[in-house]
Amino acid sequence: MADPDCVFCKIISGEFPSRRVYEDDHAIAFLDLQPWHRGHTLVVPREHVASVVEGAPVMAELGPAIDHCARLLVDRLDADGLNVASSAGAVAGQEVFHLHVHLIPRYADAPGLRNLIKPQPAEPAELDAVLAQINGAA
Repeated sequence: MADPDCVFCKIISGEFPSRRVYEDDHAIAFLDLQPWHRGHTLVVPREHVASVVEGAPVMAELGPAIDHCARLLVDRLDADGLNVASSAGAVAGQEVFHLHVHLIPRYADAPGLRNLIKPQPAEPAELDAVLAQINGAA
């Protein structure tokens, strides 16, 4: 099921473009347009589910995508670590009400949780460069 007003459902359907890192029968992963750090990727279920605590339980189905992408990002982007996060509800900071898991590669020049969330709009050329590096084309 898709929500016609959901930006992530529109990305999944191809109505909105994205820089896809991974996809399988249950999930897709794409680069965040306002990354907290270089390579910040979102893993979302193909099915519209509002959050990890609301709607059908799909986290187990996302596991393979999360595992694959986490390892891919660290390996291909030479990250020194990785944060995995998901917010449930507006009070927790959720802004798009389609379940999504943040995979945030971390680098030694900005360590720790105090340096985690600093979103900046990414230039399209930088997103293309990150995607090429992840895909092994750089």
